[in-house]
Amino acid sequence: MKLAERIGLLGVESAFDVLVRARALEAQGRSVIHLEIGEPDFPTPAHIIEAAKQALDEGWTHYGPTQGLPELREAIAAYVSRTRGISARPEQVCVVPGGKPIIYFPLIALVEAGDEVIYPNPGFPIYESMIRFLGAKPVPMPLEESRGFSFDLDLFRDLLTDRTKIVILNSPQNPTGGVIPRDDLKQIALLLRDRDCMVLADEIYGRICYAEEPPASILEFPWMQEKTILLDGFSKTYAMTGWRMGYGVMPEWLVVAVNKLMVNSNSCTASFTQRAGIAALTGPQDDLDRMVAEFRRRRDAFCKGLNEIPGFRCALPGGAFYAFPNVSGTGIAAKELADFLLNEAGVACLDGAAFGRYGEDYIRFSYANSLPNLLEAVERIKKISTRWTGQTTLLTR
Repeated sequence: MKLAERIGLLGVESAFDVLVRARALEAQGRSVIHLEIGEPDFPTPAHIIEAAKQALDEGWTHYGPTQGLPELREAIAAYVSRTRGISARPEQVCVVPGGKPIIYFPLIALVEAGDEVIYPNPGFPIYESMIRFLGAKPVPMPLEESRGFSFDLDLFRDLLTDRTKIVILNSPQNPTGGVIPRDDLKQIALLLRDRDCMVLADEIYGRICYAEEPPASILEFPWMQEKTILLDGFSKTYAMTGWRMGYGVMPEWLVVAVNKLMVNSNSCTASFTQRAGIAALTGPQDDLDRMVAEFRRRRDAFCKGLNEIPGFRCALPGGAFYAFPNVSGTGIAAKELADFLLNEAGVACLDGAAFGRYGEDYIRFSYANSLPNLLEAVERIKKISTRWTGQTTLLTR
């Protein structure tokens, strides 16, 4: 028996491959600082855990509505309305197990073979994976360091065609930490206003931002509200990666299709985790505020340290918890350098090309680790940087 050919079109997330290699080194007694995995290193806030425990005690252990518990959808609609300055309705909300279904389900519902989907590159690998899986044409939108890893609007205009079905936006962004400025979003919205295409706005890192003003959302422009699918969730904001709970906010005609796909795949999202989600959105936000403040402290110190490493150039990310230094100055290919840092320095990180070909010459570090560990990682890299300064010694594994 052979696998269906379409399985060969699926990509993976290299972070988990690097994690396996790092764990293997640790099993040999090696010390490894883990900067490869993109999840907060903070505990889920206590009041959210207590809400889940209470839900279990109260019997929230059975099937729930496919679209999500009404109380949670109401809380999400109120939260999205408040944070994006719009009037979202519970009928527009779909609760799903994690954020990825809101990539997969809308694409499967909207995209035909041969359609074009514009997506950020470097970007979350699952975007391109899903586009290819559905037989559509992936159209990479290069993110430029010189523009804070935002779009070149002239190039974006040129990439739009009559076959463009979906444009994917991600701000704050993985892997660069870039934030799309409001003026750029407005220009993107104007370019799309009269086109027959949708926007998938991945705002999963929307609350992890370091500017005084929250990041802009394309939903702020009234004509985009019927053309936008908002992807958000609890994993990053509330350190709930293992709880597997995300949501989409979209036009009601698309909700019908997403519900059908949920029925055919997951039936529903776990009921007791949804009760915890209500507590997350409506309860105290102090833990989130402290987490973001600590991420800012780490960002400032870690990026400063990276910029002191010969051959590294690291822009200060505006959001998320990733540093994305340009390492072309080392004279070593980023993939080789990332392997070298793991094997020789015990610092686990990701080759930027794992996020698309425009990520070449970059490395992604997650600073979701303690400040002492981050500073230790910088010192380890500095210590071995003599191996590429002057190129007097070949890299060895």
